[in-house]
Amino acid sequence: MAKPQPYFIQNRGIAEKNKLPTLSTNLDSVRVYQWEVHFQGLPIIGDPQAGKTLTLAAKQVTQIGHSVEDIEVHRFNEKVYYPGKASAEEVRITFDNLYQPEMADILYNWFQGTYNPVDGRTGTTRTTAGDPTRLKGTAVVLQLDGKGNVVGGTKMYGVYPKAWKLAEFNYATANEFHTIEMTLRYDFAVQYGSSDINIHY
Repeated sequence: MAKPQPYFIQNRGIAEKNKLPTLSTNLDSVRVYQWEVHFQGLPIIGDPQAGKTLTLAAKQVTQIGHSVEDIEVHRFNEKVYYPGKASAEEVRITFDNLYQPEMADILYNWFQGTYNPVDGRTGTTRTTAGDPTRLKGTAVVLQLDGKGNVVGGTKMYGVYPKAWKLAEFNYATANEFHTIEMTLRYDFAVQYGSSDINIHY
């Protein structure tokens, strides 16, 4: 009886003598993909480029998803369930490219669109010209392979910052970039594949 061969050898061809077999990265279940975070239509106070696409590096992006409430129906001695209202969860993004001060300014000015501690206003912002700006924007987390090609992405609609937090000032982390963590609320999110044009703006 022939000795069973590993999966990657069966599907990629028998390895030549004294050479390692070719591995398929598609089979690697623990592979961590790179990502980019793009924003569009942010109501940034005093920014003449407001409304255009903004790309920021992110150190961490928490889970993006939806959950559906249950509708419980009683029938004799049984309980059955039907899907009810759907709601999106919050996402926390940690930005770590803040060695450029203007990036930190943009994030803070964006949060001012939700709550401005200077005048106490919430949900409204105005540009330096006095024109009102939109409260919500759009964000997409692009998933990239090792070569930088887009393999998918999650697009969030109706995004606004719910919380803004500076990282702890600590000498133990003096060799790390200072970070800003923002909690974002969104209305709904859609997962797209690499071939879907809707993944981009």
